[in-house]
Amino acid sequence: MSQINTDINEARRDMAAIFRWVVREGMHEGIANHFSCAVSDDGQTFLINPYGIHFSKLKASDLLLVDAHELSDEARARVDPTAWSIHGAMHRNNPQAGCIVHLHTHYATALSVLESPELPAVDQTTARFHNRIAIDSGFGGMGVGDEAERLSRLLGNKMMMMMGNHGFLTVGPTPALAFDLAYHFERGCRTYITALSTGRALSVLGDDVAEKTARQWESYDDANEQHLAAIRAVLDEEEPDYRH
Repeated sequence: MSQINTDINEARRDMAAIFRWVVREGMHEGIANHFSCAVSDDGQTFLINPYGIHFSKLKASDLLLVDAHELSDEARARVDPTAWSIHGAMHRNNPQAGCIVHLHTHYATALSVLESPELPAVDQTTARFHNRIAIDSGFGGMGVGDEAERLSRLLGNKMMMMMGNHGFLTVGPTPALAFDLAYHFERGCRTYITALSTGRALSVLGDDVAEKTARQWESYDDANEQHLAAIRAVLDEEEPDYRH
């Protein structure tokens, strides 16, 4: 494996915290879905959750350290093959993907199955994602092999992808940013789907205002870190075993 260039113990704690928090937010699917975090100098060595541990019980020490190019026999027995395939491809091919959060949340997945799965800028939260989402409309199965490579090419240099007929993923240099994007994307999808359900005409923001708002979101440099720090403060008091 490549040389570790980060505080791997702190990365483990950050990752365990966001696993626990998606449960509190109702954004999980039990033992399904996967998050990963690169910890090596070249991004090719990363942490990922083992298959079979419920997100509500996942601890820092549970995360597996794997290589983006080849799985050891031990890791192969504990990692979902689709998870390693998709996350491995992203870590190999997308430098901005330091951390990857992949979820099948309620509202985002509902949007993903529509013929047009775009999320328009209808409020300041949805505007965060204006022209910043790679849209995948070519679902080709569970994400093994060529399908994983295709997804990594489609992501390009963007920070998130709407995976048609599947779910979504967000990426960022840190767990804090990848999680914050995922958290607000699901909330934006909830607002949009709820507004659609009224059957009334939508008030969609103009491109100039939507772009201005998206850039304002990007200017909050430490907001993502503060969000994760606040989450960890709650967990430190109520579920401190996540750190172990």
